[in-house]
Amino acid sequence: MVAEESRIIPINIEEEMKSSYIDYSMSVIVSRALPDVRDGLKPVHRRVLFGMSELNLTAGAAYKKSARIVGEVLGKYHPHGDSSVYDTLVRLAQDFSMRYPLVDGQGNFGSIDGDSAAAMRYTEARMTKIAEEMLADLDKETVDTRENFDGTLEEPTVLPAAFPNMLVNGADGIAVGMATKIPPHNLGEAIDATVAYIDDPEITIDGLMEHLPAPDFPTGGIIYGYSGVYEAYHTGRGRVVMRAKMHVEEVRKGREALVITEIPYQVNKSRELERIAERVRQDRIEGVSDLRDESDRNGMRIVVELKQDAVPDIVKNQIYKNSRLQDTFGVNMVALVDGRPKVLTLKDAIRHYVNHRHEIVVRRTEYDLRKAQERAHVLEGLTLALDNLDAVITIVRHSPDTDAARENLMLGRYPSQLTEDDLRELGVPLIPPVESDKSQTTVKDMLDDEYETLARRPQEGHWLTEDQARAILRLTLSRLTGLEREKIAGEYRDIIQEIQRYQSILGSKELRMQIIKDELLEVKDSFNDERRTEIDKTGGDIIIEDLIEREHVVVTVTHQGLVKRTSVDEYRSQGRGGVGMRGSGKRDDDYIEHLFVCHSHDVLLFFTDHGQCYWLRPFEIPEGSRTARGRSIRNYIQIDKEDSIRTVLNVTKDDFEDEDFLTSHYVLMATRQGQVKKTELEAFSRPRTDGIIGISIEDGDELLEAALTGGENTVVVASSGGRAVHFDEEDARPMGRNTRGVRGMRLEDGEELVGMISVPPEARDDVDVLAIAEKGYGKRTHLENYRVQGRGGKGLITMNCTDRTGQLVAIKGVYNGEDLMIITENGIMIRTSVDEISTMGRNTQGVRVINLKDGDSIADVTRVVIDDEATSGDGAAEEADVTAEGDDATSEAASEEPGANGQADDA
Repeated sequence: MVAEESRIIPINIEEEMKSSYIDYSMSVIVSRALPDVRDGLKPVHRRVLFGMSELNLTAGAAYKKSARIVGEVLGKYHPHGDSSVYDTLVRLAQDFSMRYPLVDGQGNFGSIDGDSAAAMRYTEARMTKIAEEMLADLDKETVDTRENFDGTLEEPTVLPAAFPNMLVNGADGIAVGMATKIPPHNLGEAIDATVAYIDDPEITIDGLMEHLPAPDFPTGGIIYGYSGVYEAYHTGRGRVVMRAKMHVEEVRKGREALVITEIPYQVNKSRELERIAERVRQDRIEGVSDLRDESDRNGMRIVVELKQDAVPDIVKNQIYKNSRLQDTFGVNMVALVDGRPKVLTLKDAIRHYVNHRHEIVVRRTEYDLRKAQERAHVLEGLTLALDNLDAVITIVRHSPDTDAARENLMLGRYPSQLTEDDLRELGVPLIPPVESDKSQTTVKDMLDDEYETLARRPQEGHWLTEDQARAILRLTLSRLTGLEREKIAGEYRDIIQEIQRYQSILGSKELRMQIIKDELLEVKDSFNDERRTEIDKTGGDIIIEDLIEREHVVVTVTHQGLVKRTSVDEYRSQGRGGVGMRGSGKRDDDYIEHLFVCHSHDVLLFFTDHGQCYWLRPFEIPEGSRTARGRSIRNYIQIDKEDSIRTVLNVTKDDFEDEDFLTSHYVLMATRQGQVKKTELEAFSRPRTDGIIGISIEDGDELLEAALTGGENTVVVASSGGRAVHFDEEDARPMGRNTRGVRGMRLEDGEELVGMISVPPEARDDVDVLAIAEKGYGKRTHLENYRVQGRGGKGLITMNCTDRTGQLVAIKGVYNGEDLMIITENGIMIRTSVDEISTMGRNTQGVRVINLKDGDSIADVTRVVIDDEATSGDGAAEEADVTAEGDDATSEAASEEPGANGQADDA
């Protein structure tokens, strides 16, 4: 028992998990997911190419089954599953994935439509010519090798890479805690930048960009805007915007079409066509009558046929905005440098590649020098043997076996059984004794001082080295002629010159750099092609509004969330008491909840019952006639299923981008249960597609109203019981977004807040409080009739609500000369002038402003502020509103603060 317990080693599980996870992550980073900066390859890519070279699958060889290649790589170098090897082989062969494919595939290797490749037993492959450049000089010990997984074979740790493959073909991979995404480039441009760095190692990144201006994607397209490219090259990270290439054609008389010939890199063509068709059905892309794919073996051709009244530029930009025909390539240049991941700038990538090529040239030259010296050494021995041919023949002929002959040649002696008399009888000259300084200089007249360049000499007391002796024994009789001897001597002279050249290369870095340049330029001459991707440096973010007519529009939102915009000119003014005209197509279970007037280029803030805020532009809302039902707002903003739109604010684009405006204006909000809250507009200036928190809402409460204020307004809130509180905005201090605010009005049981008015100081003498009851009665009352109170009280009577009028449903701040839009729950809409509504005291019932049918009631009321310029689309929009989004808010909720005057005033 004691012995068993002694074998249990207690460990700290936290430390063990940390250590194991780090080991795992580094294994993924180094051995799987990230490319090496030197050759731009991951281990599996490198093994596939090396395996193909071992099978002699060069560009001129016959194709071999992919399954054979996969088996070679899998069985010898990459024991991680055949799918990973075959998927790599397939990608290396795809001309839409690789800028310069490294594998020449025969058969179905997939398509840009997302079709997968055929099974490996059906396809065949071999290397391309440019892939051979990746492996050039691999047999000259230019790179380090390591044992394979079972220790039986050697594989290279990196390839020589005669061109900067990491830049040329790019890379993509996800590791643990990091990722890489390197765009492909044009070969000629990448080599030109590399040569420029070799000529001037102090060159700036801007200088390199004169030679390598931007990525060059295999699918072509357009790089739209240059800031992302600039940032990526300078920092290693950036967002490159890619666009499809499209032009306008007349497909038949009077009918135009957008023809797409190139798409962004890594975009699935067929899936994108489905996306565009879906956006057309949703009316997010308008003006399209037909969509078809006419691509064939001659190239890509997608035809987007337009309606007769469609503007091609507008449709083009809608397609860019609502599909991946405008896409972003997020550059993240992470690669392994000396086995460690590092973020690289453009200059870093080129510098590390040049250093790699310098090492390749040095190691290759050292290898060639060694081989040349070995050959020169052998040739010297052959020449020496030919100078003493009779003696060599005698030694070999009379030696009992090969080993003895080799030993006798090395020592420069005749076999022991031959006496001097025998030698004289044979007529063989005596070999000079090995002790003599002349014993190894029978070719000195030919060698002169060049002999000193040879590294190897025979051992002391020897005539020849073992290698020389072996070479002599391998001589054939045909090499003993005088002509062959001259050939040997000539080869020896050439070898000596080669040795001198190799030594000069190793002694001069400048010469080595010139060799790197020359070899790069040779690759460029052999494989360079034209740039495929255009660069539009003037481009930037899509500004569709510049192509859309500037006009005032009526935006409506129904109870069930259907939204549309309609030109304000479609509504005609009617007198007070009219029956109105139908303003919206309506289902039996739906009715219009919100109607307001804004400019088509404003920015909208949609606030929901639950206090969320969403960002939208009016021109993004589908246009419809007065009787159209509209489209679901959920197609445009991501509203929760349990939520619905409560109120909408709008602000001009210029104001929304003005920092001073954002910090000096506020969003004032009120809830059904009488809470009010003020938040700086700047907190809503950072949009998010999934919305942000505008106000914290308690259970049983909901947001009622939101307004943009300048910080010095007075505020009127009213209850359904017909009372109102008028207080200074300063009574509500600014709070963060994620707070519930303070009490604005104390409500009686069964009552709720029905409206809020925010009045700027300069308008207090001109504004009237418009009160509308649910049965069609309304009136105006001057604001001066409402004395300022402290917030939180029960308020003053603002309308005498009776059974005839029904409860108060809305209050609005109105001015003379304005129009009103009044909507009923049945979708009836009437536009009438404010001037036609009587001005009365607070404690009155008002006059009838709309004739309601039985069972109908008023749903919403809004002001329409239209001046003389409004109909031309150049005037200012309705009332000041707001826009924006922001980040998560965590402010603490404010406590309720009772008003200074808690008593109602019934006067």
